[in-house]
Amino acid sequence: MNLQSDIYSQKQRWKIGLILVALLIGGLSLSYTSKLVNKLADEERKKVELWAEGTRILADPTGDAGGLGFILEVIKNNETVPVILADENNNIISYRNLDSLRALDSTYLKAQIVQMRSVHDPIEVSLANGKKNFIYYENSVILTQLRYYPFVQLAIIFVFVLVAYFAFSSSRRAEQNRVWVGMAKETAHQLGTPLSSMMAWVEILKIKGIDQSITDEFEKDLERLSTITERFSKIGSLPQLTSSDLKLVLEKAVQYMQTRSPKKVVYSFTFIPEQSIQVALNIPLFEWAIENLCKNAVDAMGASGKMDVLVSLSEKQNEVNIDFTDTGKGVPKSKFKSIFNPGYTTKKKGWGLGLTLVKRIIEEYHQGKIFVKDSKIDEGTTFRIVLQQANKT
Repeated sequence: MNLQSDIYSQKQRWKIGLILVALLIGGLSLSYTSKLVNKLADEERKKVELWAEGTRILADPTGDAGGLGFILEVIKNNETVPVILADENNNIISYRNLDSLRALDSTYLKAQIVQMRSVHDPIEVSLANGKKNFIYYENSVILTQLRYYPFVQLAIIFVFVLVAYFAFSSSRRAEQNRVWVGMAKETAHQLGTPLSSMMAWVEILKIKGIDQSITDEFEKDLERLSTITERFSKIGSLPQLTSSDLKLVLEKAVQYMQTRSPKKVVYSFTFIPEQSIQVALNIPLFEWAIENLCKNAVDAMGASGKMDVLVSLSEKQNEVNIDFTDTGKGVPKSKFKSIFNPGYTTKKKGWGLGLTLVKRIIEEYHQGKIFVKDSKIDEGTTFRIVLQQANKT
């Protein structure tokens, strides 16, 4: 891994660290609130038990009349905890803090008893005549809200972290794009002057009668430099797309790379169907993407073993699939997406921008898709480009 890969890994660690800190804060909040909930639940049970004791005393004809006022006050002051007082046969005697309109329906109260029993064990009230009553209760609205509050808080923290993460990523990506565009346009500008000068010198050499084969080679190199300058000048601008024969463009780009690749590298084509396929392309930029894919394949295959690059072309409804398959070292499945990130590279030297450039050209400029279709370690990798056909809707 080089410096760019280390920077990328460091950014990923910072993002993961931010998420872990947020989860830690949420976990501590959840733990603390859980303790408060348990404490409030105990207080509510004590309140209901006191309510039950007051009910028992009221039902005892031998009870102290002097304490009845206090007991009645205790019962009346329960304005938060929903309770139902029932006899041994679950006949409703009284209730409190329930929906008064719905409570007119006995089935509603029966259903509430079942629900309350599932939440808390009923409190038994032994009466003076040997009979028993039971008090059913459930958590108050305040306790219920408090119980769910940490989850709401955790969700808010998660949303905040998520928004911060995407805002940070978008800001960094926008900054990278500005630097990328600025460098590209400046490079194109700087190349313009020496190119013009070199073209003039080629014309002078022709006038002086220099061997035409030499000037022809000069012109080929100048044409290549002009193409590179045009590519850089288009970065950051909306390129003009024209309907082009995809097969011819692919063949030209790959054949150009064939003459500049090691002799052991064998490029082959599989085009189905054989007739031309029209696709809206900006040819200089698209050729640039294809050349980078070829370079990536050659780098992945190293200098030993079988070195084959298969370029396949197929149709599917109104889409065209272009597959680049190499016999290189392969890509781990966990890296299928990250290999397109700026700075990612497995080479000791390099900036890790080749596949990033390819993705930008295909997806942003040609409205297509590129992804790793398949890869096996030490066997090879297949990249797939998906484009829309120009002559179909």
